[in-house]
Formats: sequence, structure tokens, C-alpha cells
Amino acid sequence: MSVDLQLAPKQKRAAGEPCCEPVVYPDVERHEAERMASIAKALGDPIRLQLVDVLRKHAGQVCVCELVPLFDVAQPTLSHHLKKLREAGIVDCERRGLWAYYYVIPEALEELSTWLT
Repeated sequence: MSVDLQLAPKQKRAAGEPCCEPVVYPDVERHEAERMASIAKALGDPIRLQLVDVLRKHAGQVCVCELVPLFDVAQPTLSHHLKKLREAGIVDCERRGLWAYYYVIPEALEELSTWLT
């Protein structure tokens, strides 16, 4: 979509007077933008993106012990990435004994996906 802009010669303006009117305004409210930015930031790491990919393809909950062999990182590093995804609200987990079972929170990805389309 193109926007017709009318160009005018540069003129001196009074202090505090705006330069020009905005051409477009954001559709996303500030709190929504902050939420989506935290999700995008969490997904900005390749391992985290792959973790979400594995978890979203799985029909149920995945034990952390099943995730470790899929990645070339130590278990503590993988747990760190899962913690970041939990903090962003993308995944959650359920503890069963010594193990944690992870799953994707679909609403978190839908919000970002809807905005991107």
C-alpha cells in the first residue's frame, strides 16, 4: 500500500511545534507490544526456537530427559533455556517426582502469529 506524501519546502518552526503529522499510527497498544516483544526476545535464540518447535509438535507433555539428547548442550543449559521460555509465558511445566514435563502454551504463540499475519 502506498501513501501519497506531499513534500513542502523546509521551514523554520517555533520551539515545541511538531515537525509534521504522523503518517500512520501503531495498531498495537503499548502493553501488547511489550508482551509480544518479550515473546520474540525469548524466541530469538536458536535453541529456544527449536525447543518450542519440538514441544508444539508433541501432542502432550515432554519430559526434560527426552529433550536433552536432541540438543548439543548440557542439561543445565537446556534447563536455562526452558526457564527463559517459561518466564516469557511461552511454555509451562508440570513436575512429577524428579522430572519436569514441558508443554507449549498455545495462546502465547497465537498472539504473536496473529499480529505477524
